[in-house]
Amino acid sequence: MNQRKLFSKYLAPTSHYPLGLDVKKAKGEFITATNNEEYYDLISGISVCSLGHNHPEIIKAAKDQLDQHMHVMVYGEYLQKPQDLLGEMLASLLPGSLNSSYFMTSGTEAIDAAMKLAKRVTKKTSFVAHTMAYHGTGQGPMSLMSSEYYTDKYRPLISQTYFIEQNDIEGLEEIPWNEIAGVVIELVQAEKGAIPCSKDYLKRLRELCDKHCTLLIFDEIQTGIGRCGTMFTFEQYEVIPDILVLGKALGGGMPMSAMVSSRQMMDTFADFPVLGHISTFGGHPVSCAASKKALELTVDTLAKEDITQKEKLFKQLLKHDKIEKVTGKGLLLAVHYKNNDDCLSVLKGLMDKKILSDWFLNAPQCLRIAPPLNITNQRIEMICQTILDVTSQIN
Repeated sequence: MNQRKLFSKYLAPTSHYPLGLDVKKAKGEFITATNNEEYYDLISGISVCSLGHNHPEIIKAAKDQLDQHMHVMVYGEYLQKPQDLLGEMLASLLPGSLNSSYFMTSGTEAIDAAMKLAKRVTKKTSFVAHTMAYHGTGQGPMSLMSSEYYTDKYRPLISQTYFIEQNDIEGLEEIPWNEIAGVVIELVQAEKGAIPCSKDYLKRLRELCDKHCTLLIFDEIQTGIGRCGTMFTFEQYEVIPDILVLGKALGGGMPMSAMVSSRQMMDTFADFPVLGHISTFGGHPVSCAASKKALELTVDTLAKEDITQKEKLFKQLLKHDKIEKVTGKGLLLAVHYKNNDDCLSVLKGLMDKKILSDWFLNAPQCLRIAPPLNITNQRIEMICQTILDVTSQIN
């Protein structure tokens, strides 16, 4: 039985129309199919491989740890050097109030944990989230989704959520703050089509959270670890969250996520009940070793690469009468077409040209651009010209 039949027969589907690329290997900016055709990965595995696929230094860090040990115990019981060193490095990169990390394996798990922590700390039970947001598909994170299309078949969900339009400062005043444990938002709302928050909006949101003892939770699963031009996107807004959630690029290609908060808040998980949050594979030592190396390399990359300049170059070059606009920050960008069919046509055309991209969950009319952070200007020019050529072929 060939691999495609194995895939169809034995793996549970996420849709009936998978991309179906038959992967042989991946290296740097390229994925090689089993027929030896190379594809340029314009989306870095959905913002995961920000340093390219199979970075040799990350591979070495993972292999070195494999020679020592893999899983030995559930998270939080044994002293494991890769976890401890990663926690130390994250704390060194973050403000002093974000000094305690809980490591997990996926973004949805980390969002769920952040919701639990907010309820425990505030003794309140409701949440605020943006309309058209996506924070994962566990029962907790799904409760933060406004789209009935994605949530209707899984109700009842687990919490009361009040939805607000992104950047609606006046709407913030109408929230029943006495009920709200936490506000969960992305600074660049990715699956809406890479729409950034405004500084005034975040400033007012911080003020209201402080006034009403509500925790401000930033989901930087997709925007963090250099994707938008700084290690953490909140650095560009001068607003510090109470809880920071990281994932995707944090692992350098390995399954890794983190919930980061103050030690004082995190301590509430340890008592009444004990084991308030626990994860068997959280902080897996191989993932932690890879993650620390990925952070070190990202620090170096951000010192060398002008991500904002690359954003400007993409936006400058992607001009076409069938492109309505290009939105986003850094190297998390969305090319907005007039409708879903136009975007799908471009996606198919790009795949024919051996360039891999995707659409956005709540903005299927938008083409996703999220290349490795070290993409060259020459490569950007080549990619943009190909996008324009394919766009011109839309009927």
